[in-house]
Amino acid sequence: MSSDGAEAQGDCGSRQEWTLLLWTSLAVVVPVAFTLWCSAQRSKRKTSMNEFFRKSKHGWHYTDLFNKPTYCCVCAQHILHGAHCDCCGVCVDEQCLRGADRSLPCKEIMAPCGPGGTAEHRWVRGNVPLASYCAVCKQQCGTQPKLCDHRCVWCQTTVHDDCMDSLSAADVCDLGEFHSLIIPPHYLYQVNKLRRRHPDEYIKLGSTCGGGWTPILVLANTRSGNNMGGALLGEFRTLLNPVQVFDLSVLPPTKALQLCTLMPPGRVRVLVCGGDGTVGWVLDAIDAMKLKGQDQFIPRVTILPLGTGNDLSNTLGWGAGYAGEIPVEQVLRNILDAEVVRMDRWKVQVASKGVYFRKPKVLSMNNYFSVGPDALMALNFHAHREKTPSFFSSRIINKAVYFLYGTRDCLVQECKDLDKRIELELDGERVKLPSLEGIIVCNIGYWGGGCRLWEGMGDEPCPPTRLDDGLLEVVGVFGSFHCAQIQVKLANPVRLGQAHTVRLVLKSSTMPMQVDGEPWAQGPCTITITHKTQALMLYHSAEQTDDDEDETSASEAESPTPHDSPRPPWSPANRT
Repeated sequence: MSSDGAEAQGDCGSRQEWTLLLWTSLAVVVPVAFTLWCSAQRSKRKTSMNEFFRKSKHGWHYTDLFNKPTYCCVCAQHILHGAHCDCCGVCVDEQCLRGADRSLPCKEIMAPCGPGGTAEHRWVRGNVPLASYCAVCKQQCGTQPKLCDHRCVWCQTTVHDDCMDSLSAADVCDLGEFHSLIIPPHYLYQVNKLRRRHPDEYIKLGSTCGGGWTPILVLANTRSGNNMGGALLGEFRTLLNPVQVFDLSVLPPTKALQLCTLMPPGRVRVLVCGGDGTVGWVLDAIDAMKLKGQDQFIPRVTILPLGTGNDLSNTLGWGAGYAGEIPVEQVLRNILDAEVVRMDRWKVQVASKGVYFRKPKVLSMNNYFSVGPDALMALNFHAHREKTPSFFSSRIINKAVYFLYGTRDCLVQECKDLDKRIELELDGERVKLPSLEGIIVCNIGYWGGGCRLWEGMGDEPCPPTRLDDGLLEVVGVFGSFHCAQIQVKLANPVRLGQAHTVRLVLKSSTMPMQVDGEPWAQGPCTITITHKTQALMLYHSAEQTDDDEDETSASEAESPTPHDSPRPPWSPANRT
């Protein structure tokens, strides 16, 4: 009896174990399977939606959570997630998306004028911007918790529902505050009807857009710096004609800039949203326009800095980096107030030794060329970014990685005895080098993410620098630690001189080199830097702080001429 009871108890325990194992397995497997199924359905839905977005005339983007109270423009219900068009501002629930795509028209990039040659408002109901005011009664719009009030997608005018009937019939759309930067739909419509494509015809058509009409093209690199390019594209499409806004990951600048050839000569401005490398890419595309005989259509270039270093942007007064601290409307206002300056561009020719049948490598330089520790940091950074690009999506992380590589080089000193491996000539004259680890050839005032390299600590007199003087500034550094000291103004660089032509001969070994942040490892070679051309850039005279004013006043008091002042780095008399 006791053995039978023990067997029965053992069978019962075994069944309990199997039951527990079964329920445990179900508790683990079912959620995992459900999660995988949801993920597959979400991926399938996303693929289908992206295909729909691609074929639509709207600029749809799907969002999982709207950042402000939002109502569907079709069913008028409050929605937390759904699709929005970054061109016209229409917001819809996912169930209403296809109906909205059929019934709600988007911004027309090309359309004829209204009666009397005027443009009519193009209204979209609901989801008006915060702190917007009615054009009729001057009271705040969008205050009711429902789909209400109207906004013109071109001039951004807002009107209450109740005030729409009071709106004057003579009230026409003047394209709003930024009318001088917008390409009107009627202009492109008239250009499309021209039988003879000639600059004189564009000038005649341009006169209908106003005397101060200077249309702008926005070219954004969505992969630069903090990856803000995508959001900026949407904001600019809302304010401007969508045809003016280009994503450089989809369309290269050589094709985007062809729109300049349909505008009146000398009128177009180009806003480059990206880092110094993106600016160089666009300037190379502008040089290609010159080779095609399109010199009269060359645009003026300005910068919205999204990269890591942004030294060219800093030199031109646009700041060391943009992180959304000012709205895009203020960015456009600053562009309207900007002045045109000329900037030298340089040709860097690298001829490797022992290779006689291969053409020398030719690069364009806007900022600086260097060989030594800073190029080594850029090379290591570039190699790791190519392996894991998603990790380098923050400007702060990028600078921290640069700092780590600089710290490591302080201990390793991979570039020591550079003076024994390289020869330097300035305008054909040999320069005797001290014991250096690096040589930097600068065209602009800033280097290394905001350091005024040529001036150093500012306690020693030095020749003035300008963007358009046809001169390069050549300095030497003793190593990575010396670079860090220069960055915080605890040391001066070794000023080797200024020259119109710079020639370096690397006699032995392989050294890291860079041009405008694009690094590579180079064996024995001869590097020749000569003047290439000049680019038309826009300079922003930012408001000075009290410290800046004190610094400028002290510099002017010590300097015999105003050209020695660090701001501006060129003479106003040379502005065009």
